[in-house]
Amino acid sequence: MDGSLQRPVHFIVDHREARSGVVSALEAMDAVTLEFGHLSVGDYQVEGVIVFERKGLPDLAASIKDGRLFRQAAALAALSAPAHGAPTRGALILEGAAGDLAGSAMRREAIQGALITVTLFYGVPLLRSMSCEETARIMVYAGRQARSFQVGALPRKGRRPKGKRKAQLMMLQGLPGVGPARAERLLERFGSVEAVLGAATDELAEIDGIGEHTANRIRWLVSQPEPPRYGC
Repeated sequence: MDGSLQRPVHFIVDHREARSGVVSALEAMDAVTLEFGHLSVGDYQVEGVIVFERKGLPDLAASIKDGRLFRQAAALAALSAPAHGAPTRGALILEGAAGDLAGSAMRREAIQGALITVTLFYGVPLLRSMSCEETARIMVYAGRQARSFQVGALPRKGRRPKGKRKAQLMMLQGLPGVGPARAERLLERFGSVEAVLGAATDELAEIDGIGEHTANRIRWLVSQPEPPRYGC
């Protein structure tokens, strides 16, 4: 067995989480190492490849109301197209029981709508936990599986692109109205996925085959939305 699978799961914990129950649970576990610092995105970085944003349900409701959830989701989603050496996946962990929302005065439909936006449109994975201890376990399991995946111990289904350019082209084809040919032209013009996502509407529209309509759809998808006004 690859020796890397036996070493402790390493965490970088944002300093704001240092006194949390999750940290206490992690410290009580074997084969876990913790490092504290400042994370610009999320609360926990695991094995250098996964970043978790942890939210209790009351904070979820508050972050929907002030729009913070959508800014955080945008930042987590951006990790899927990182600079060299940066984390490659972001995920959201919701912690707590439904009763924790009793005092939030927020409708269930409002919360469901926000989570649909985060998961389906931003593409951020959502995991559920009932307690600090379960949150800690989930992140440790994820770190171990990430390591197994990296060394080939987990199966990888389907065709996977070989090389950075093919991976970039596949990512660009996830944009509305963008097929293989348009993805090629976008990458040739802007040089990176990050630059494409940051391009202005008029710059995108100049690309052969894109046009104003598709450019507006791309900008709508990748731009930070205005916080929704929920009647709650």
